[in-house]
Amino acid sequence: MTESRVIGVPRPGVYRSDELRLEDLLSRLNTFYGSGKSGALALFLGVARAESRNGREVDHLLIEAYEENANAEIEKICREVREKHRAEYVGIWHLEGTFRPGEPVVLVVVAGPHRDRVFEALREGVERYKREPAIFKKEVYRDGSGWWVSE
Repeated sequence: MTESRVIGVPRPGVYRSDELRLEDLLSRLNTFYGSGKSGALALFLGVARAESRNGREVDHLLIEAYEENANAEIEKICREVREKHRAEYVGIWHLEGTFRPGEPVVLVVVAGPHRDRVFEALREGVERYKREPAIFKKEVYRDGSGWWVSE
């Protein structure tokens, strides 16, 4: 599974919320470790929050992406993290669209032979997807005002 593609699993990248359900990917986790080559699998599921960092009540989150850049950057992150940490698989799927609090917006999965490397790779993958791809998030508050969130 050293390729960034696994049969039956969408290529890592940015998808519209009507194109991909992260819950469906979660139901296929055995795809990443079923061969027995990986002794550990870790994941991060990012969920839209009901409260902003400054304590405001969030009505919904709007996520937009410059897909060409975002997909290229996500592919690069997956490849580099996989190679650096000698992981069997690294995948990042980020959704764009409108999300209510409690709805998943991003999934990061890392599978590898040892848990310590898997945890390190997961943390790096999460931190990098928040900074590098052209993905933009706007919190829209209950009063109708909004704020573009930056990491």
